[in-house]
Amino acid sequence: MGRARRWSWVLVLLVGAALFELVRRSIVTTGNPNLVPSLILLGAAVVPAAFVAFIAGRRLVFDVGAGTVALTGLIGGVVGVVTAGFLEYNTLRRLGTLPMTGVGLSEEFAKLLVPAALFLLVRRYAHPADGLLLGVASGAGFAILETMGYAFVVLLQSKGNLAVVDNVLFVRGILSPAAHMAWTGIAAAALWDAGAHRWRGASALRFVGAFLVVVALHTAWDALGSTVVYVVLSLVSLVLLAVVSHHLASPHRREDRALGPVAV
Repeated sequence: MGRARRWSWVLVLLVGAALFELVRRSIVTTGNPNLVPSLILLGAAVVPAAFVAFIAGRRLVFDVGAGTVALTGLIGGVVGVVTAGFLEYNTLRRLGTLPMTGVGLSEEFAKLLVPAALFLLVRRYAHPADGLLLGVASGAGFAILETMGYAFVVLLQSKGNLAVVDNVLFVRGILSPAAHMAWTGIAAAALWDAGAHRWRGASALRFVGAFLVVVALHTAWDALGSTVVYVVLSLVSLVLLAVVSHHLASPHRREDRALGPVAV
């Protein structure tokens, strides 16, 4: 069972990619525009869904179930996109231009809303690993909806050019684990850790530091957009996520989990 769970992300990726290609070939063959929404949905969702399955298969202590993870992805994505949209719209109205820092701050705050609500309302999800997984899921939902929006706009602007849409879906899909998903996972794990320690000692500072780091990464991503920058920031983001995961999997964290939240 453990091995199957660990490698389930490969199945999700392969099945999703096969379905995407099936829909794409059907569109090319039949020219049926009714299939285009399915193409955009699959193209935007396959890689994020596979990465959520990858995180869920790591050797961490999770209390959260698959249903909660899926709902967090759906609701967190919708709430995150809508909230970020309102915050960015209001900033535009007041300032005339939207600083890149404002974008990063708005979106990272918005993506944390649903995971934070779960932490406050469902006390049994108390381990920071649950925060990591739910943060990644919320980031995945946000990334999927955002990518679908970009793909739809590109489809209209290119007058139905599927090659252009494919490129947007591929690039944004490949980068999503190292962007929205990694950033929200890191911030949510730190939020869970601070809450478990009742915001005492270094835990509160770690959360503030983690949140500022992900906002800075997001801002740099938006402001310095280039292939080299994306590669460097992707590596940094994934390394930070791996470090957090390794820390949560360490023996002393498992002992903390067995004893319950520790106040310092």
